Formats: sequence, C-alpha cells, structure tokens
Amino acid sequence: MRGMTVWRAQCWSLPALLILISPQGNAHPQCLDYKPPFQPLEPLLFCKDYAKFGCCDSDRDNQISQRFNQIMDYFDHSGFMACGKYIRSILCQECSPYAAHLYDAEDANTPMRELPGLCGDYCGDYWLHCRYTLSLLTNYNESSAVEEDRSKFCKYLELKDPEYCYPNVLSNNKLNANLGDVKADPQGCIQLCLEEVANGLRNPVAMVHANDGTHRFFVAEQLGYVWVYLPNGSRIDRPFLNLTRAVLTSPWAGDERGFLCIALHPQFTTVKKAYVYYSVSVKRQEKIRVSEFIVSDSDMNMLDHSSERTLLEVDEPASNHNGGQLLFGLDGYLYIFIGDGGKAGDPFGKFGNSQNKSTLLGKALRIDVDNNDHGAPYSIPSDNPFVGESDSRPEIYAYGVRNMWRCSVDRGDPVSGQGRGRMFCGDVGQNKYEEVDLIESGGNYGWRAKEGFSCYDNKLCSNSSLNDILPIFAYPHKIGKSVTGGYIYRGCQMPNLNGLYIFGDFMSGRLMSLKENAETGKWNYKEICMGTDKTCSFPKLINSYYKYIISFGEDEAGELYFLATGAASATARAGVVYKIVDPSRRAPPGKCSFKPTPVNIKGKLIHFSPKEEFVINKKPSTTAIPKLKPTKPSPTPRPRAPQTPTRRTTTVRHSTPRPRALHTTPRPLTPARSSYWTPAPKPKPTVRSSYWTPAPKPNTPVRPSYWTPAPKPKPTPTAKTQTGRPGKRGRGKPRRKGDRRGRPRSGTVRLVSADGWKDRGRVEIFVRGEWGTVCDDMFNTQAAAVVCRQLGFPVVERVAKRAELGPGASEVRILLDDVECEGTERTLLHCKHAKLGKNNCSHDEDVGVVCGHYEHAVE
Repeated sequence: MRGMTVWRAQCWSLPALLILISPQGNAHPQCLDYKPPFQPLEPLLFCKDYAKFGCCDSDRDNQISQRFNQIMDYFDHSGFMACGKYIRSILCQECSPYAAHLYDAEDANTPMRELPGLCGDYCGDYWLHCRYTLSLLTNYNESSAVEEDRSKFCKYLELKDPEYCYPNVLSNNKLNANLGDVKADPQGCIQLCLEEVANGLRNPVAMVHANDGTHRFFVAEQLGYVWVYLPNGSRIDRPFLNLTRAVLTSPWAGDERGFLCIALHPQFTTVKKAYVYYSVSVKRQEKIRVSEFIVSDSDMNMLDHSSERTLLEVDEPASNHNGGQLLFGLDGYLYIFIGDGGKAGDPFGKFGNSQNKSTLLGKALRIDVDNNDHGAPYSIPSDNPFVGESDSRPEIYAYGVRNMWRCSVDRGDPVSGQGRGRMFCGDVGQNKYEEVDLIESGGNYGWRAKEGFSCYDNKLCSNSSLNDILPIFAYPHKIGKSVTGGYIYRGCQMPNLNGLYIFGDFMSGRLMSLKENAETGKWNYKEICMGTDKTCSFPKLINSYYKYIISFGEDEAGELYFLATGAASATARAGVVYKIVDPSRRAPPGKCSFKPTPVNIKGKLIHFSPKEEFVINKKPSTTAIPKLKPTKPSPTPRPRAPQTPTRRTTTVRHSTPRPRALHTTPRPLTPARSSYWTPAPKPKPTVRSSYWTPAPKPNTPVRPSYWTPAPKPKPTPTAKTQTGRPGKRGRGKPRRKGDRRGRPRSGTVRLVSADGWKDRGRVEIFVRGEWGTVCDDMFNTQAAAVVCRQLGFPVVERVAKRAELGPGASEVRILLDDVECEGTERTLLHCKHAKLGKNNCSHDEDVGVVCGHYEHAVE
C-alpha cells in the first residue's frame, strides 16, 4: 500500500478556505449540456445579456428568438408590453452561464426543471401580471390549475437559493467577477481538472501523435512496448512496436534505463518512419541507441521490426542520466537530448562531459534524417553551430546540459503565431535546483558550472568565458527534486490556457505553470491544483492523479496530457494518461470539431474503461477538510495496479426538460390584477384578457403552434400494438396455455446493468418465453441502434464487447449470434442472425450497448 499514492494537489490559503465555505460554493458555471460556458463566435442579437459569455451560440439564440415571437403572437400590443419582458427573460436563462443551476441540471442523475428557477419576489410579480402565460412556456398538464394559485405557481417556479435564482444571479458581484477566467491569487493555485484517457500502463514514458489526420496517439512503455490509441479511446491489441527483448531495464523502482522515447517523422503520411531512443547492452557495455524503423507495408498500425536501422550509439559510463528525448523541430531536423553520463556532479574529465564538445554526452544534438535511404544514416545540417570547429562534434546543437527530461516545441499562438518554434526543456538538477530552459543554437546551459541560477562548481562558475544561458525558471528542492518538462498549451478546447507552459515534478507530484509577460519577457510561476468536487463536477472529470509524473504529451489537435504512475517500476501496471481540462471556459460549440481520417484496423480493439470515480458521481461527504502533510515518496514503492473505485457513468437526459413535482400549499388571497386583465369567472371556463387569443377548447391550457410535447416511451414495435392495459389479449382471442399478463413480446430487449442504469448494460433479448444474451460477433453500431431505438433512445454512444458491461449468468442462454443489422429493423430478430439458440461463443463475449439522447460532434 505504501508504494501506491494517489496525489491530489491542494493549496490551502485563507482566500481559498473562504471560497470553500462560502455559499457561492454551491454552484458553478455550467450549461445544460453539462459543459462549461463559452464566448459565442458571433454576437447574440436576442439574449444580449449573455453575448460575451454564456451557454448559447448565435444559432440557439435565433431559435429562442423564434420561440419568443411565436408565443407573442397570442398577445396584442398591451399584452406584449406587459408580459414580453418576463417571457424573454425566462427563455434566455438557457443562455445564462449558470443555466445548469437555474434548471437544477448540475446533477445528471436527478430530474431537470422545465423552466429556470426564479427568485420569490420576481415570481410574485410575474404571477401578478402575466400568470396565464405559464401554459405557453411549459408542457406541464396542470398549468391552468397552477396559474390560479400564487402559492402553487411560485412553488413550481421558485428556486430556493437567493444568490443563484433569476434575476439575483445577474446582480451578484461575487458570482460575476472574472466569470470564465482561470483565477489564482498569489497564495493559491490554478484550479484545473482531469479526464482519464488510458490506464493499466507500465511506466508510460512518452506520448506522440502522427499528424496524419487520424488523430491516433501512441504511448510508449519503459519496457519497450508502444501502443496505438484511437480517438474514441480504444487501443489496438497489437503493439505498434515491441522492443522488449532488446531494451535494457529492470523492475527496480527508479531505474532510469529502458525505452525512453519515440518520435514520428513530421511528414508521417508520406515518410512512414519512426525514431526511437532506448538503453541497450552490447557486450556488457551499456549504451544509448537511436534507431529508425519503417511502418509495415501490411499494417499501418505496426512498425516493420526487421527494418531497424541504427543511427547512432553512445556509451553510457553509468546507469543513470540517460537523457531520453527525441523530437522534430519545425525546421524538419531531428533533435536528440542525451544526459551527462551519470553518477553525480559530472565527474568525467577536467570539466565534465557536458562542457566537453568532443563527446555527445550532456548535449542536445541536431541531425538530418531525410534522404538517408542510401548511404549514411544521417547528415549534419550545414548551420549547426559547431560545424568546422576543431575538437567539436558537428552533431552538437547545444551543450552544458545535465539530464534533460522532456522537451517540446511551441506550436505558436493560434491567431498571431507568436512563439512558434520555441523549444522548451526541463533539465533535472543535482542537489538544489530544477530548471526549465529555452534551447538556442550554440547555447551553453552551464552544467556542471551552474545548477539553476546558482554555482555548483565554484571554479568553473567563476570562469568569465562560460557565457552560459540562464534558465527561464528554476525551483528549489523543497518544491520538487526531478523536473518533468511539459508543453505550451496551444489547443482549441480550453482558450483560457493558451500560452501557459504546464510542467511537473516526478518526485513531488506537483503540477506547475509558467506564463510569459509579453512586455518584460519574464516568466511568472503559478502552481496548479486540482479543482474542488464542485469545480470539477462535469461528466467524465476527476480531480486526483497518481503522484509520479513521468511525461507530458499533446494530441494532434493540441490538447494537453500528462502521464503518471502510482508505482515507479517498469513492470507495474500503475500508469495512467490524463487529459488536462479547464472547467471555467470552453471553446464555442463546433469550433473544435474534427473528423478523423479512417484507420484500417487489423486485430482487435480494446475498449477503454476508466478506473477512477467521476467527480459527478461522488456521494456527498461531511468529512472535514484534511490538514496538509508533506508527502514523501517511498524510495522503493511496491508495484501494484492502481485502485479501481466503483465507476458510474453520467446519465444523459432528453432535450425536453421535465417539470419538478408540484407541492400543494394553502391558497393565498388573490392580488389585484392589471387594468387590462379580466378576472376569470368560476366555475365557467377561464376568460382571458382582451389581448389573449382564445384556445380552440375551453378549460384546456393554450399551446402554441410550435409546441411539441415531451416524447413518451413507445411500445415495443415487434407486433401490432394493442390498446388497453399491458398484456391485454385482443378481443375474441383466447389466452394460450402458459400465457400471463405483462409478458414481453418476442424480440423485446433490455439492458442489464449491475448499477441499475437504464441507458447502458448487457443486451438481453426475450425469445420463446425466456430472456437470453447476445454474442458480440459481428454486432456493430447499426445493431446497437436497433436496441437503443426499441428502448426509446435516439442515439448510440458505443458498443461494448467482450462482456465489458458484465457477462450473463451461467443459467442464462445465449440466444443470438452473428447479428447483422442495417439499423432500420424493428427488432434484432428482424436482422440477419444465426439460428436461435445456436452459437459458437461464451458469456465472456456477451455484447453491451451504451445509449444516449444527444448527437455529439468529436471535440
């Protein structure tokens, strides 16, 4: 247990504690789609209060405007002037950045209000002047009865939260100050959340993408495996590369040797080559090897293992400080970062390896690997800084580095391109400081003369000819003892993070950030902490991570990830890939959508299943805030798999809101009405004022012409639908022997889930008087669509194979196999399938389905 630490960074300060205990911690900006608000690409013309930040784009704003105009067709001019402002305000609360709270939609597992929650005084005014408009805004069948009783009326509409109800939420300065910004006071932290992307990895050391439109990403393990992941999170069961027989490593915690990096050619679509950096033993001599591989002709998701071509090998004097970074710069050249040779203090030679330009140890190299199919494996770029200098290796691009671990290239600002091409590296320190550097041609980064900004070797440090380049940031070992370099965020989905350099520390588990001051050029430091449960209360988000931060990566779209483990051993399946998420603001819908290029798959897909419990599914706790204690990593953590808490997935609701239960209260005295309003005589049908357009039928709530009631569950369309109570026989038809009322029709399906979820689970079908399972052979999205449609769900989220959602019990038969559907069939029995009850599979292959209500573009 000691070797497995779940790290949850928190920075407690007086302002932070005040936020946690104040009433405003009860809600957070969130839209009805359970995502953060955004700034619309185009200005809103109708709901102008939310033109700069909210939950509506121009299309939705236009739809709300049309609905308003349709409702207003029921009114004359005086009614328009009296009630238009109320109806407009109520309709536009869907665009409020606090829409989820106003509609009670923050918890995806509870019913959602049909109308936004109003403050008591505002509700009273609304009832007094325009009570009979409720039937135009709601699908509630008893709205006419509610309209006559102020107590019931406001019981239905009022939100018992004086800060977040409308219109108070607009005037609350605390809620609206810096709304949508990532905030961090001088003693606090930037509050971010995470999404679990991959797990069960053995010391994941690198993550790269192919930049070929497929949006695949590749994760390398220290043992020597490289795995391919698809945009939907599934992994191909065959490794992209398997070098486990050649790689030199061990199960010892903290062993720095192994498979350390992979880089794909920047024109991977046409130049199908990959480059790897790993430790190897040749005749008992430890070496660093950099090799080139070619993609297999028969499988785009696998390298041709016989194509390995060694570019260079470097002898390692010791087993540590192996470096281990490969990357391509925007100039198209391959950069290689090698450690100083190991031991401590770079004790090799008079000045150490790092200051000795006749060796490749302690250097950043730059080589040209293009046009190398014939002749030398690489060439030297003509503008390398030490070309032609005697006693200097021409491959050297920069020197004086100790053990640079994880470097990256800045994509540049998406609009201005500023910063494009800059190369950042984290350089692991010796005894006192860790540093982050910007790599420059010919630069001397000071080691072993300097460590960070301070002198390490006083004699070398006093040398006036050192002319070293200082780091952009350095931190002492009380913060962390092993820097892991990161990336400048340049993705699309989280605009607040643009230009933020995010990195971490392997030993302390801290996530940190740097932001450049454009005027001074200095970099400002802020720590990153995990957001509170309320801050991260969005679907799929978590707010904890495993401590040992090994590496960072970005996907093809520029979104940022980090790779961590709970047991720093090359053989422990404790590694996880986390996506960094800003919960305060997202990009406008559609801006970040992409359509991945299809990938030809050979072999099988292993679908991803998160292990961590989502914040949104956590049960409320009354546990007091824990006191912070310094976390000391175990020197020899015991390898074990990460904890796997019970996971429940967010339930998605229909787009048509559902009303809250109506509570009856004593009827208050009837207030005075407006001069244009005619009181409704009783018990005669309700009489509306002169501006009201009468409904076709008296005593029936008026519904506008555009109104569509909430969909009702459809009966299973496997036979002619009979009216009356369930299971009722048709007139004149005798009951068959063994028949009983309520018995399902043949072809009826159900989703069986251990957690009781209705939108996901193992598929079971009722045939010939019994329930049975369906084998996953040939079962695809079209077949899942038939199942979801039968159950009243319009959308298929995914197909779960290999009994991912649970196998059937041994006494349950497998009734269907080899199911092939076009997606339009009424039941699975109308699809092509093997003979009923005949199969060649087991319950380990029971298929499951996850259904939903919304079509989601990939963002």
